[in-house]
Amino acid sequence: MKLNTPRSQPRALGPLAVLAFCLMMIAVSRGMGETYGVFLLPLTESYDWNRTSVTSVFSVYMVSFGFGSLLSGLVFDRLGPRFNYIIGLSLLAGCYGFAGHLKSLFFFYLVLGICGGVGSAMVGIVPTQSLIARWFKQRRATALSIAYSGQGIGVMLLAPAAQIAIDAHGWEASYQLASYGFIGCFIMILIMPWKRISSGALHHEEHGQAPKIKSLESGKAGSQKTIGLSLSEAIFRPEFWGFFTIFGASAVAVFGVSLQTVAYLIDQGFDPVSAAFAFGLIGMLTILGIAITGILAERFPRHIIATASYTLTAVGIVALASLQFYQNWMLLIVFVICFGLSAGARGPIITAQMAELFAGRGLASIFGATSIGNGCGAATGAFLAGYSYDLTGSYSAGFGISLIFACIGLSMFWAIPGIRHNKIN
Repeated sequence: MKLNTPRSQPRALGPLAVLAFCLMMIAVSRGMGETYGVFLLPLTESYDWNRTSVTSVFSVYMVSFGFGSLLSGLVFDRLGPRFNYIIGLSLLAGCYGFAGHLKSLFFFYLVLGICGGVGSAMVGIVPTQSLIARWFKQRRATALSIAYSGQGIGVMLLAPAAQIAIDAHGWEASYQLASYGFIGCFIMILIMPWKRISSGALHHEEHGQAPKIKSLESGKAGSQKTIGLSLSEAIFRPEFWGFFTIFGASAVAVFGVSLQTVAYLIDQGFDPVSAAFAFGLIGMLTILGIAITGILAERFPRHIIATASYTLTAVGIVALASLQFYQNWMLLIVFVICFGLSAGARGPIITAQMAELFAGRGLASIFGATSIGNGCGAATGAFLAGYSYDLTGSYSAGFGISLIFACIGLSMFWAIPGIRHNKIN
């Protein structure tokens, strides 16, 4: 009879510990970044900036997040995850610590935009996807969906908390509180057993997680080597650009709406706390939506699940837009439910597919490179929403742009065979 030993128990708990850590990092980093929508009106009033100027800070943040994702992947592949979290949390603690003392738009771009975006990317979904892809052989999509739900958890908790802190202490002190939280996270990662975490990931990588392909160096038939595609090889694949487009188009659709949600609801007559609560509720439903999507993606064709999620996004946007003409709590509820369940639902589908199609030596770099599409798309969506509002005095054009890009993102799941059938020929 085989007894459970103390040595076997940590091996069973290891993947769960890694998953919990990744979820927490995404929650605090992306959750704080997403709360910028709560700071939108206080910043506008403090500096008398127009909506385009204020939203452009978030645009810079998301562009930096996109290119920072590539940097995050390169650092992960070459130096390991410890350096990702040290660099990222240092930037986040510093940028939010200085944010309350900034006086010009340029320094908001530099500090909150560039440093905040790169910092979030360094500790976000890129190292998460790479670690989970190596730790979890079974139920990978489900594990990724749980980790990805950290963004929704962060928004759910931090958006209302940020609004309450702003009402009580002002936006400057609220950013300072966020800095203290990131300092605490930084101290935690300094004492974590990174050698064990990294060796666990390497252990799974050595046991066949990556697909075996013929070695180009040996030239012998049947000689195989577990190396996978590098970034320089992946960029010539249509699947790479399909994922890039999905990230970009989906981000335009989502961030063209989400960043303006709190300000829009206040304009429609809702009080600030209720508007922030609705925004936080979207984050809570995002958790459920991502979890459901991850489970369904394990059982049904992923392009079908993606189609359902994009449909919910479109319904939510239409309901929100209708509030301009017919103010009704039911429309708000439809928006919160549909948009909340679908806003982050493409994440676990994309990350799971990429972990399978591009598994190997360059996975983190490849995922980071495609994430540039996410950053640029979010920046574009946020900027166009703010610019169209300043130009027309209405949110309608921004809603229309979001709907168009949702359709573009959906088309990639059907138009590219490798993504539709989850197989690279």
